[in-house]
Amino acid sequence: MAPQHLISIDDLSDADLRHLARRGLDIRNGGVTTHPLADQIVGVYFSKTSTRTRTAFTSGALRLGARTIAFGPHDLQTNTGESIEDTAKVLNRMLDVFVMRTAGDPAEMRMYAEDNRMSLINAMSATEHPTQALTDLTTLLWRFGAIEGLRILYVGEGNNTAAALALALSRYESVNLELRTPPGYGLADELLARVNPKVVVERHDMLDLPEAVDVVYTTRWQTTGTTKPDPDWRDVFAPFQVTGELWRSSPEAVFMHDLPAHRGEEVTTEVIDGPHSIVFDQAENKLHSAMAVLEWCR
Repeated sequence: MAPQHLISIDDLSDADLRHLARRGLDIRNGGVTTHPLADQIVGVYFSKTSTRTRTAFTSGALRLGARTIAFGPHDLQTNTGESIEDTAKVLNRMLDVFVMRTAGDPAEMRMYAEDNRMSLINAMSATEHPTQALTDLTTLLWRFGAIEGLRILYVGEGNNTAAALALALSRYESVNLELRTPPGYGLADELLARVNPKVVVERHDMLDLPEAVDVVYTTRWQTTGTTKPDPDWRDVFAPFQVTGELWRSSPEAVFMHDLPAHRGEEVTTEVIDGPHSIVFDQAENKLHSAMAVLEWCR
């Protein structure tokens, strides 16, 4: 079989998306008893910091029977002027899977996948974080039993996590995802053109918030590997902090966060460490979801 790549949520069929979300839950519930990646070599390349995603894919590959090679930001010869094309041709002849995190455009990742010998997994790029979205779908299945019919309020920057979440939830007609993003920090127009407008709605204020939502979701304000040109950006973001006030109209909602979190900035301590928070179960699901993706790729 030819290797399969996960560079964008758009690379997945509806059936693939649902399979991966469900398979992550199956694995959480003990659904791996063999080593389907035995004799496989998985390269794990992170040019930016990572705790959960890097550990999840490395640990997941080992649990599935693979052996791993770790590459840091200064390890590849692209740092000394070798072309991506040449580097990719070499890696395709030596690896079975390449898990890759950069602060660049996903188009660069597609260059690594062109030889089509190794599978390429986007572990986060500047514009999209597809494996986080799959983790989130698995988490929703784990918590609610189904994704259909859920109402989700996302508060914060329209970053790569928000982009992938919007693309993934767009596949579920009966879901409602409402994003409240600071002015000037919303989803990119190109991304909005790819989502289902019946599912995804975006506003740039905190007025008239939806009531009786099932999930309140946020991410850190300073996305990994990025900076903001506006020196006063924190003033723009301040009204979008997730506080306990959001639970007045949604007392049964759970709280999700892709982590790392900065308490006192995007979320208050009482919320993230409170009874509604499922952020560490969500983080654990990174492992199970990573295993599902690795299994699917090969």
